[in-house]
Amino acid sequence: MKEVDHEKIENAVTMILEAIGEDPSREGLLETPKRVAKMYAEVFEGLNKDPRQYFETVFHENHDEVVLVKDIPFHSMCEHHLVPFFGHAHIAYIPRNGVVAGLSKLARAVETTARRPQLQERITSTVANAMMEMLNPIGVYVIIEAEHMCMTMRGIKKPGAKTVTTVAKGIYEHDDVKRAEILSLIKSV
Repeated sequence: MKEVDHEKIENAVTMILEAIGEDPSREGLLETPKRVAKMYAEVFEGLNKDPRQYFETVFHENHDEVVLVKDIPFHSMCEHHLVPFFGHAHIAYIPRNGVVAGLSKLARAVETTARRPQLQERITSTVANAMMEMLNPIGVYVIIEAEHMCMTMRGIKKPGAKTVTTVAKGIYEHDDVKRAEILSLIKSV
């Protein structure tokens, strides 16, 4: 497990401040390199974690219908621009043979996966694949909706635009009725 090199980040931030014409010794910027290094260590802490770990402990319950956790808030950093994107994940699965995960584990898998330089598409597929591999459910459906600061504050500058990504595994790949059920549940209050 590689540790974050705070000193290297601090030096890089100082160089960026100088490159944009700022004075890194100015009062308001004196501690900025240290703060940014600390922030990067926090927002990228998922680099050394595997989301599959959250599905190692399972429970056996006589339940063979949908389990849905919706509106899981998350934030991540776009690997192309190193600016944030944030939104909500919705995760549904149908247990096989009564094998269920703790509900918080779904949120933890999203959080861990999001806390690295990332693409929204990769978060969606990583969570779905981890659940399929570890839980062997009848199906998994993951939907992520997010606003990307790389589209809001730069480039096209379209605040409020949302990107939606989905991954359907198992029964959700081919069963339109099951997929429609999940979409209806997510839209409901």
